Amino acid sequence: NFSTHENSATIDETIDVTNIQPYLLQDVVLDSFTLEHTTISTVLNPSIPGYLSIRSTFMTRILRYTINNDDIISEPLTIRDYLSHKGYSGQNITDLKKSSDAVWLNEQPALLKQSLHAGDQLKIFCIEKCNLNTDSILATNLPFPVIYEDDDIIVVNKPAGMSIHPSLNHYTDTLANAFQYYFARKGESIPFRCINRLDKDTSGLTILAKHPISASILYQNMTKREIHREYLAIVEGEALPDEGVIDAPIGRKGDSIIERQVDYENGEHAVTHYRVIKRENGMSFLSLWLETGRTHQIRVHMKHIGYPLIGDDLYHPVLEPIMNRQALHSYRLTFEHPITGKEMRLTAPIPDDMKQIMPFSEDAIE
Repeated sequence: NFSTHENSATIDETIDVTNIQPYLLQDVVLDSFTLEHTTISTVLNPSIPGYLSIRSTFMTRILRYTINNDDIISEPLTIRDYLSHKGYSGQNITDLKKSSDAVWLNEQPALLKQSLHAGDQLKIFCIEKCNLNTDSILATNLPFPVIYEDDDIIVVNKPAGMSIHPSLNHYTDTLANAFQYYFARKGESIPFRCINRLDKDTSGLTILAKHPISASILYQNMTKREIHREYLAIVEGEALPDEGVIDAPIGRKGDSIIERQVDYENGEHAVTHYRVIKRENGMSFLSLWLETGRTHQIRVHMKHIGYPLIGDDLYHPVLEPIMNRQALHSYRLTFEHPITGKEMRLTAPIPDDMKQIMPFSEDAIE
């Protein structure tokens, strides 16, 4: 009993599983596609010997392109060349080659080596298969404030105190766990792909890709510094200039796997821009934006110039902190949408714990 639409396909049926691997369906044919090794997501009737009543969901994103004269960057222009220019990774291309029905040109199945011409209609089927990585992250009911979502990306306002990925000490209380719960409630299974990672105690915007193609394009844009990240922070001290640039390489501190420091001999290139928005009670409220994305970059750079972040117990421990985490918030992301090319400009509300320390109007940030 099949029901399908462009972004998903659902199968409900009762099957005999006596002769196949437990919890595994193979070669399920759906709308001209063969999805192999699809994990059974729900067992509805385990009391019937030898039978399972199943509900499985397969996410399919269909990407459509119209070839224009400006797209013909070489002669001949193959489909492979066009997709590579669009930001598809080598792995994306390899995945498309594995299916004879993943690439369509002018409503006909096509090969990646075929040439494109102005006016051609190209259609790419990105099929998301279930995998062990998805299933290994437990779904946990945690805060998951969505700022923006479409078929390709989801942008969330990560709460302070929440790690991005599960670890030995944080196996069920991370953003990845909240992500799995959010989609599990909708009957969807999507691998967790975080584009711009934040420290556990940093709040604010982070981008999550919903399929491999959007992830590859966004990762490339991060590498090319085409995702503009603006942070807000409260630092100790009022005497710093109204604005400035901190250009100081950052590397590990000794044998520590966590702590970083400015290291002019072995550190990696790191540049942070800042602007003072408000000064009050021996503190300054800053807007900062990054040219690079080194671990703890803002925290290390502000300590380096003598204005450490309030509440930063790693780089500026105090006996009686006025905030129980570093006063740092990922406030704004500006980037080109990986599929549509539309400019995205998203902001996350400033958290209450920072407002309590230094009240201000968000209009001043602009």
